[in-house]
Amino acid sequence: MGVQVTGQREDLAQVGPACAWSNHDTGGAVGVSYALTTHVGLSDVYANTQPKSALWKELPAVQGFPVVAHAGIKGSAIPADFCQASVGLSDSISIDVSLTLGESKRETADACGLVSQIVDMTVTTLRAKAGS
Repeated sequence: MGVQVTGQREDLAQVGPACAWSNHDTGGAVGVSYALTTHVGLSDVYANTQPKSALWKELPAVQGFPVVAHAGIKGSAIPADFCQASVGLSDSISIDVSLTLGESKRETADACGLVSQIVDMTVTTLRAKAGS
């Protein structure tokens, strides 16, 4: 069973539906977007995001789905408080989960280390909604 929270829809017309949750007091934020309209899945992330990313690492699969973490742009500093993970749900569908650490976690936590937990919660919620 997934975590129940309220968020704000911020759909991306070229990509698909998206939601964002943020805590304005701490600066922490989570975003989830679904790449449904491009029909290219995780291969697009490898082809277009990997070459430009300052940080790129394959993470352990989450519930059987491949995951890569990425942040920043090559040639610039890697942001310590932000990480995005892309998850291949099928050959044609992927999701992006982004995390910006809040003030209390910026000096003590690794955003890319924590983003896998949010990916796991997201996949659990999607599976519950799909009935599998």
